[in-house]
Amino acid sequence: METISPPPVADLAAVKLKQKAAWSAGDYAVIGTTLQIVGENLCEALDLRAGERVLDVAAGNGNVTLAAARRWCDVVSTDYVAALLERGQARASAEGLDIRFEEADAENLPYADASFDVVLSTFGVMFTPNQERAASELARVCKPGGKIGLANWTPSGFIGQLFKVIGRYIPPAAGVKPPSLWGTEERLRELFGERIAKLDAVRQNFVFRYRTPQHWLETFRTYYGPMNKAFGAVNAAQQESLAADLIQLVQQFNRATDGAMLVPSEYLEVVIRRR
Repeated sequence: METISPPPVADLAAVKLKQKAAWSAGDYAVIGTTLQIVGENLCEALDLRAGERVLDVAAGNGNVTLAAARRWCDVVSTDYVAALLERGQARASAEGLDIRFEEADAENLPYADASFDVVLSTFGVMFTPNQERAASELARVCKPGGKIGLANWTPSGFIGQLFKVIGRYIPPAAGVKPPSLWGTEERLRELFGERIAKLDAVRQNFVFRYRTPQHWLETFRTYYGPMNKAFGAVNAAQQESLAADLIQLVQQFNRATDGAMLVPSEYLEVVIRRR
C-alpha cells in the first residue's frame, strides 16, 4: 500500500521571526502612506462614532489609526515592528492627534476580553502565520455587539498575484496558509465562525499610481520589506528574472496607456458584527 505522508507542520515561531525581519526591512511607511484612502473608506464602512474605543492591529505606520482618530475615536495603535509605530506616532503628532502607540503581537494581544468597541486591521493581520490564533484574538478583545473591520488583499488581485510571483523564487514556509485567504469571505467565516453575528464583505480596488512600472518596481524593491528581502535572498540572475516577472505582472494589470502605472489591486473590505 502507498504510504500517505502527513501534511507538513509549520514552525510558526520561526516563520514569525522571519516575517518580522521582512517587515522591518526597507521602509514600509513609504509604501503604506500611499494606502491612506483604504483606512478612510474602512472607517466609513464601519460608521465609526466619536468616543468609541478602537484598536488597530498590525497597524504599520498607522493609516486606519489616523483615520479613526480623525473621527474623534479613542484609538490604540499596535504593531510588532517598533520602527513602524514610530512613523505612525510622528504622523499623529504632526496632526495633533492623541493616540496611544504600543508594541503588540496580533496573535497575543495584551488586552482584556471585550476591551474595544471596534477592532481594525488594514493589510496587516492577514500576514500573521497563525491565522486561527490571530482571528481569535481580534474577536476576544472586541466587545459583544462590537465591530471588526478588515481590509485584506484578495488571491486574484494584483498584490495576491505579486506574492505568488515571489513565491516562485522564495517558497513560502511549509504548512503556512497563504495570507490572501483572508481576502475571501469563505475563509473569514471559517476563522471567525460562531463569533459572527453579521458579516458584510465588499470587493474594492486600491489603485497603485506610479510614474512608470519601473518606478514602482524600484520603490517596492527598496522599501517594501517582503520584496526587499526576496531580492536580497536570490542571486543576480534570479534578481533579473524576478524583476522581469514583476514588470510582466504589472503589464497584465496596468490600465495606463501613456507609459505610467495605474494598477487596480482588489481587496476585500470587511465589517463583522461580533456576536
